[in-house]
Amino acid sequence: MTSDLDKLRIDKSGKSAQARGGKSRIRLAAAILVAAAIVAAFFAFSPSSHTVEAGKAAMAYPSRALTLLTASGYVVAERKASLATKATARLVWIGVEEGSTAKRGDIVARLENEDVTAALERAVAQLETARHRISEARAEVTDAALHHTRMSRLVKNDYVARSEHDSATARKDKAAAALAQAETELAAREAAVAEARANLEYTLIRVPFNAVVLTKNADVGDIISPLGASANAKAAVVSIADLSSLQVEVDVSESNLAKVRQGEPCEITLDAYPDERFQGMVHMIVPTADRTKATVMVKIRFHTLDPRIMPEMSAKAAFLSRPLGPGEDVPRLAVPARAVTKRDGRDVVYRITDGHAELLEVTVTAPLGDMVEVSGPVSPGDRLVLSPPASIKNGDAINIKEG
Repeated sequence: MTSDLDKLRIDKSGKSAQARGGKSRIRLAAAILVAAAIVAAFFAFSPSSHTVEAGKAAMAYPSRALTLLTASGYVVAERKASLATKATARLVWIGVEEGSTAKRGDIVARLENEDVTAALERAVAQLETARHRISEARAEVTDAALHHTRMSRLVKNDYVARSEHDSATARKDKAAAALAQAETELAAREAAVAEARANLEYTLIRVPFNAVVLTKNADVGDIISPLGASANAKAAVVSIADLSSLQVEVDVSESNLAKVRQGEPCEITLDAYPDERFQGMVHMIVPTADRTKATVMVKIRFHTLDPRIMPEMSAKAAFLSRPLGPGEDVPRLAVPARAVTKRDGRDVVYRITDGHAELLEVTVTAPLGDMVEVSGPVSPGDRLVLSPPASIKNGDAINIKEG
């Protein structure tokens, strides 16, 4: 009887295990859903990362929008010279150094000249002797003429022999010939003095025009010789330039020569002063080409010379479509045109700050070549995202593309 009742009892152990397994699966599924929600929320609210090109805001000149062509070259002096001499002698005195100024005719150096000074003194003495001979010859001519006149009167009345009259005539002719010879000798002595003075002048190095000394090529004791004929001889003592004749010479490609016209306005930039601009104009297009470089030299003159400009400085010239107007010689704040984009109908840029994008609203006022003039919370030197992608947002991480 008892055994039959045991058979009719319900066994609850299997159902309990099954229930416990179902609850575990429910808890696991819930945990997975929570984790997925956390991950989704993380990716939904964490900033994105973008790899972009970067440019810089800078102060740009309005001439960028007017530039037709740019070319590189150097500042040169139209008037320059290397001072040398026709004489060969030792340098005994030099009175200038680099940077010295000199006026036309000033003596800047002197060669040893004792021999030519003595030759000049001898020539002057011989000239004086020739002048005395002229005086003597003229006196003889006067006396011979008077004697001949007396003899002519006396011979008419037969007071003297005809032979004495002939002798007086010969003396007169001889005196005239002596005077002519003395005059010729005087001219020769004067020429000798001029030659001696010229030889003395060759030992003096004079400045042919108002100039500044650029280089000093010799020192006291050096042998100065025409063309530096000796291995130890110097040909030039100093090199000078007229700094009032400074101009820029640039090479323009033959393919761009049609964009250059004589009198065309230019803006000159010197590597020594990159933040300054100097105004000029095309002075000359040299009428010959360099076949090795396929270029033509163009000479540009400064409107106003700055005392800081020196010969042989590197320069760049921008050929402008028109002269600059009032205020156009002042730089303006500009950003690369590719940095400006539209967001909700507004002009904005993305500044890169601590590796993240910072959205800034700007106002575009004028184009400046490949840049645009803007106003807004942008400063020169700020790094900006170029061609911002549509997906970029304020605060996104930024990686700058190399190269």
